[in-house]
Amino acid sequence: MTESEYARVAQDSADVVIVGAGPAGLVLGNLLLRSGIDCVVLERAERAHLHQRARAGFLAAHTVRVLARHGLDEGLRRRGQEHGVCEFRTEDGRFRLEYGRLGRGEPHTVYPQHELVPDLLERFLEAGGRVRFGAEATAITGADGPNPSVTVRGHSGRPARWRARYVAACDGRHGAGRRSLPGGAVRRHHRDHGVSWLGLLAEAPPSMDAVGYAVHPHGFAGHMARSTGNTRYYLQCERGHEAGAWSEERIWDELALRLRAAEYGALRRGRILQRGVVDLESDVLEPLRYGSLFLVGDAAALISPAAAKGANLAVLEAEILARALTDDLVHGDPEPLGQYSDRCLAHIWRAQEFSHWMIGLLHGVSGARRTDGPFQERLRSSRIASLRDSRSTQDWFADHYVGV
Repeated sequence: MTESEYARVAQDSADVVIVGAGPAGLVLGNLLLRSGIDCVVLERAERAHLHQRARAGFLAAHTVRVLARHGLDEGLRRRGQEHGVCEFRTEDGRFRLEYGRLGRGEPHTVYPQHELVPDLLERFLEAGGRVRFGAEATAITGADGPNPSVTVRGHSGRPARWRARYVAACDGRHGAGRRSLPGGAVRRHHRDHGVSWLGLLAEAPPSMDAVGYAVHPHGFAGHMARSTGNTRYYLQCERGHEAGAWSEERIWDELALRLRAAEYGALRRGRILQRGVVDLESDVLEPLRYGSLFLVGDAAALISPAAAKGANLAVLEAEILARALTDDLVHGDPEPLGQYSDRCLAHIWRAQEFSHWMIGLLHGVSGARRTDGPFQERLRSSRIASLRDSRSTQDWFADHYVGV
């Protein structure tokens, strides 16, 4: 778009424009409003979609503390369920870890994103926050100067533009935040783990009272409760697998086989509500700032779902950024903004390291690494044995499993 075309575009402004109404964007928006900072949230989806976006549901203890510290935990306190047990099933049997009583003794809280996000949105709107739904950010320009702007395509298809002092890109790895970075502005660190999962949401009560991790010759299988009536399952699959390729009956039979239901109890079956294939990748950008543009959540780093870190890192980063923006815009101290990237990356890389360890624990050798098969398989067996038998390994696991 040329400058003359920009001049004809409808314009509005805010001190901080937040792109994306997920946990990162809405936590950031709520915290900025509490500091008296004018902000707006631009969300490409409609409001109703936010109530249906079923994603991560295991909140770390630190995330719960952040939400409580800022009065954003009302729904969490009423409907969230503490969870502190996981169970591993292998050819050598099964063992359970009460990780909520190991290490620092901190459990997870199960509270699905499609419940958390509406909570955060309601509090933001009650406080007078502005949200524009159906507003897809297409480009962020001028971030190398003091007055960046966000170009938005709305319902009519006509563009609009928001001017800002700062822009927070909370819009994921494929959003306008990443796309608007000029070449050479950041370094990208990427790893494809060579593993794919078929992710499933079943209209069925949980089949066990623990997070279930099954290591099987057919591949990994996972069981994770979402609510009393819905359960998240995962099945390792071949790269390129089509999400709809298997019938529901075949899916349930494969889950039963890998989770060893014949030995440890039948699965409670139900209708498959959602399915999709996830290729496990890790992706980190450095730095997380380009001028007046800040990357938050999945826009900053993508982490595999093997260790339930994505949403928790997003909330942590949102709080760090909110404090830094408050120091700058309210107190005239820009130094914390300069520290934002380094502070977040320290947490991101620790989470990446643990996620990488979990991937090695749960999966067989695949892709280009198959030539190292026997060696890697023996390493995996040793890791599982150490987790089963060593209290020091169990304490390390618990601290990293829940911590961010």
